[in-house]
Amino acid sequence: GKEIVSPPFSYNIGSIADSCCCTGSLIPLQSEMASWRMGCCHTDCIERPLSQCFARLGILIARYPLWLLLISFSVSAGLGVGFYFLPQRETNNIEDQFTPIGGPAKAELDFIKNHFPVNDTGRFSPQQLYTKGSFVSLIAVTLSDNIMNAKTFRELLVLDETVRRLNSTNPDSTTGEYLYFYNLCAEVQGPRCHSSNPLLDVLQGNPEQIEAITVTYPVFQDEISLVNFIGGATLGQENIVEKAIAIRLVYYLRENNRRDKDNSLLWMNHFIKSIPNEIAVSYFASVSIQQEFDATVKSAIPLISIAYFVTIFFSIISNARLDIVRNKLWVATFGVISPGLAIVSSFGLLLFCGVPYVITVANAPFLILGVGVDDMFIIISSWEQTNVKSTVEKRMADTYAAAGVSITITTLTDVLSFYIGIMTSFGSVQSFCIYTGTALLFCFIYNLTCFGAILALNGRREASNRHWLICTKVDRHVVDSEHSALYKACCVGGVYDQDTGREMEHPATGFFHNYYGPFLTNTWTKFVVVILYVGYLASSIYGSFQVQEGTDLRNLASDSSYVVPFYDKYDKYFSEYGPRVMVTVTHEISYWDVGIHGEIETCMESFENNPYVSKTFSTSWLRAYVSIASQFNLNISDQKSFIGNLNKLFLVFPDLQQDVELESNTIKASRFFIQTINLTSSIDEKNMLNQLRGIAKGCEVPLIVYNTAFLYLDQYSVIVQDTVQNILVAAAVMFVVAILLIPNPLCSLWVTFAIASIIVGVTGFMAYWKISLDSVSMINLVICIGFSVDFSAHISYAYVSNKKPTSNDRIVDALHSLGYPILQGSLSTILGVIVLSTSESYIFRTFLKIIFLVIAFGVLHGLLFLPVFLTLFGNFTKKCLAKETNQKVHHGGTIKYPHSIEFSEIRQGETVQ
Repeated sequence: GKEIVSPPFSYNIGSIADSCCCTGSLIPLQSEMASWRMGCCHTDCIERPLSQCFARLGILIARYPLWLLLISFSVSAGLGVGFYFLPQRETNNIEDQFTPIGGPAKAELDFIKNHFPVNDTGRFSPQQLYTKGSFVSLIAVTLSDNIMNAKTFRELLVLDETVRRLNSTNPDSTTGEYLYFYNLCAEVQGPRCHSSNPLLDVLQGNPEQIEAITVTYPVFQDEISLVNFIGGATLGQENIVEKAIAIRLVYYLRENNRRDKDNSLLWMNHFIKSIPNEIAVSYFASVSIQQEFDATVKSAIPLISIAYFVTIFFSIISNARLDIVRNKLWVATFGVISPGLAIVSSFGLLLFCGVPYVITVANAPFLILGVGVDDMFIIISSWEQTNVKSTVEKRMADTYAAAGVSITITTLTDVLSFYIGIMTSFGSVQSFCIYTGTALLFCFIYNLTCFGAILALNGRREASNRHWLICTKVDRHVVDSEHSALYKACCVGGVYDQDTGREMEHPATGFFHNYYGPFLTNTWTKFVVVILYVGYLASSIYGSFQVQEGTDLRNLASDSSYVVPFYDKYDKYFSEYGPRVMVTVTHEISYWDVGIHGEIETCMESFENNPYVSKTFSTSWLRAYVSIASQFNLNISDQKSFIGNLNKLFLVFPDLQQDVELESNTIKASRFFIQTINLTSSIDEKNMLNQLRGIAKGCEVPLIVYNTAFLYLDQYSVIVQDTVQNILVAAAVMFVVAILLIPNPLCSLWVTFAIASIIVGVTGFMAYWKISLDSVSMINLVICIGFSVDFSAHISYAYVSNKKPTSNDRIVDALHSLGYPILQGSLSTILGVIVLSTSESYIFRTFLKIIFLVIAFGVLHGLLFLPVFLTLFGNFTKKCLAKETNQKVHHGGTIKYPHSIEFSEIRQGETVQ
């Protein structure tokens, strides 16, 4: 070998004014001035200095790799102590995390809770609950065409008795206390347990009576509602039930105090464990959704582990090389450590700071791994483009100068898109965005420092031509006749392209340069691609208008959960009538005043005339009071008489006492009830909620409407607004980042265009894949906003930075450099998430579907649509590249540029065999 002396190298820093200048003809023609100014300006006043800063960072890392590794692991270990607080930060309460923060229903709930406390020890009524309450429920469906017969009701009576006799032991009791339903049930007058089904009370243990009595629907015996107890009813004359398909039993439990609430929970848990072995009906408890939701994480852990393994394995294997010196297996192996350090550091820091940890955050580590290995592929690709004869410091500087800005663009867009997502109204989305955005920031730092240190150490190994596994020196060249093929495969390596000085080209990289790039730049290929894009865009826009809104609570449980068949049967047989809504007067008013009374009646009639409200199924204490006053000739025309005679109303209708808040002879608040109907879809639910609130707002009397279901229905009023707001704000921020860091404003517009196009595509294909727009899919759309820019930004930046004279040549070079890394990154993510297709959890399947769409459309834009559009409409850079303002001046073997800073301290030579 001979000594090759590498001269000191330098990077053009220049003044800010020089950086922001347009590079092109120094004196453009008058006719070209306008287009030159707008199209050819390279807005690199940030990009160029930033690139030089990365070059300096590369040099620093090359000099002190071990110190940077030590610092990285020490910081991660220190911040990881925050995981001690994980149990305290876990919060998976569905009502808190999957309903809008500050939604109107939450304010309405607070008012109802403060003014109308539930009495479940003597005056219990389900319609007066302001929460779902504590209960267990059973749905029995007949195997014949009619459940209203003595044989079936004999079985139902046995079933009812079986449930009532279930008992559970209180583990906190020192005497082994048994918890029976009779001791825990919500009580009505008597005291006696609230009926599980009014028809069973009427039968009084004699099933033969069901065929003797006349059952009417929806009201039985003029006052008993059966809408929640008989399903699939066929009615004859005068609403007489001729036959029915399903019967529902509901067992309400007490929760007035902490002891009753805890004991009721114990009994419900015992019910859930016991009931499958004893009866063959669909069952449900008020705690079922929460428990099943919590269980989805545990059930998905094996699949998530496999997904991580697949992604990591592919990331490592795809960096294997046949050359025993240039092999990057160890580099890739250590490269996947950086995302792990980022997760430990960011999660530990946020847990220490008290940020809630929600189940949705469980998806974040996979995203961090995906982004981390994407950046790793870009950095390794840039390293392989450097001259192997240069010093390690020079190669690291070149690598970071080339890759640093590119991964900075994608990191900034990813991080900002997640931090923008914090503006949403859902706690689950906010927590996910905080954790993911912070982890991506740490991942960027660790990729530059920790992984960079590994790359520098590997560079030293390559420079001394050592084996990738055992680190012993090997020969670069041998005489063919002296050694076997096995020896040359295992003990000879370190060859490089003698013409370019670069590592030997990977076959996949050569494919993009020699075949795919020229094929894509063919005129007919471009025409076909444009036609394909028009079809893609049209189908995406159409699908975007078909997306459904709303969270289906059964989706929070696994597919095999007992919750699913219960909801299916409930929707099929008991959905004719919707929730019973409280209409509440929130201020003190003169109920005895005829004018006020008339205004209340006008409002109630407005509600009852609404298409989503039953006209004849309302409850009004005021109407009952007026009727009683008329019947018994009571005076209620002044305040004293009105208040004084209320007791007579409550003697006749004791349940109505719970609907009037009476304090010091003043009615502080009161409530009425209306029954909703015709709610066949999420659109109906949305319209019903908006119309009822609109009627309440338009009344002269101060009113609010409330049902516990409104807590979830509130999402309809914010989810589209939040999604559109996030997309618009994020797109604007993405454009700003692109225009600052991609040295051409029109190219920045193309990147923004690609972001919008991918988001529209993902939204549209959500409809085709039956994905609703809810808080879960909103999280994934936030992911889409950030990740949609990654591949397009890499290609655009490489295209603009290229110095070839024609757009076709520039895009072929861009694909040559980045085609394989983009393919690596996309395949590693898709192969990982595809494992989740077998998950029984809606959350993880939705994550899989949307990530698949994001990656697929991202690759489609980055490797197909955008390259073609840049060649068709990207000729604005041609004049800019005609001349370079930087003139090379030689001084004693050192290449210098105007306004440059020389790094003369670099090691001057290395030995090349």
